Amino acid sequence: MPDGGYQMLICWLCSAVCSLLSLPGMLSVRGIAKRFGDVTALRDVSFDVQPGRILGFLGRNGAGKTTTMRSIFGLVEPDTGSILYNGERLDGGMRLRFGYMPEERGLYPRMQVRGQLLYFASLSGMNTTDATTSIDHWLDRFELADRASAKLEDLSHGNQQRIQLLAAVIHEPEVLVLDEPFSGLDPIGVESLSGVIREFADNGAAILFSSHQLDLVEHICEDVAIVEEGTIVLEGELAAIRSDAPYRRVEIEIDGQLWQPPVAGVHTADTTGRAHHIIDASVGVEHLLELAAAEGTISRFSYEAPSLSDIFQEAVTP
Repeated sequence: MPDGGYQMLICWLCSAVCSLLSLPGMLSVRGIAKRFGDVTALRDVSFDVQPGRILGFLGRNGAGKTTTMRSIFGLVEPDTGSILYNGERLDGGMRLRFGYMPEERGLYPRMQVRGQLLYFASLSGMNTTDATTSIDHWLDRFELADRASAKLEDLSHGNQQRIQLLAAVIHEPEVLVLDEPFSGLDPIGVESLSGVIREFADNGAAILFSSHQLDLVEHICEDVAIVEEGTIVLEGELAAIRSDAPYRRVEIEIDGQLWQPPVAGVHTADTTGRAHHIIDASVGVEHLLELAAAEGTISRFSYEAPSLSDIFQEAVTP
């Protein structure tokens, strides 16, 4: 067979295998805008959620996060722009392969846990046998097998949150969209849900989630997109954003007291409950050490790239 024939055969086989396996793809939001009467909720929102990666979607209350997420699921129709999956305009069939955990619970308080999970699984196209197997697996995973017959309203807040996530992942989605998934959870619950999110990403799913708990976002996300007044103001790989930031986070204590370096542009910040200083990245470590040593005994010295809290504060503050 000629070389060209082999190449065509290989391309056809790759296409067929990807189709059969339904490999996860990239979710792309392209220039969506939305108005509600006189209120502009979204102006020009664009970002990508790549397969196998977790993107933290950040913004202040009312910035446009929930409207964007609802647009992905057709619950809000953007006035302009498009939402794509694997380069194709998103439709109802594609959404069956997505999982959504809204900030406001979409479950039925007086309905038994297993019954409503079966119902949500059927909405995703699962048959009863496969759904039952998946539900049993996840109830065991969250140590809730003994509450399968309980009404949702009889569960604790944390367990209701776990059931909400379970409803989103029963069908092993290729894309997970989670709106404030850690709200109200204790540290053990946070660790458990973080592990599930990380597991789905490791298996190739594209994960988009919003949270006001920036320390958690920084811990599990590779990428971030920050929205302010309906517009993306910063997007990219978190490690690169931190490294390329034109400023550094400095915490220097002399004789047990926080010391402000006498350099141009320095200012005090307190984004994580501990005061520190922000300085220009051009100010080197050696120079700071020299200045500090001349002032007294250095009891603490920290010089690092800005935290996500610092970056967020800079991005949304005029």
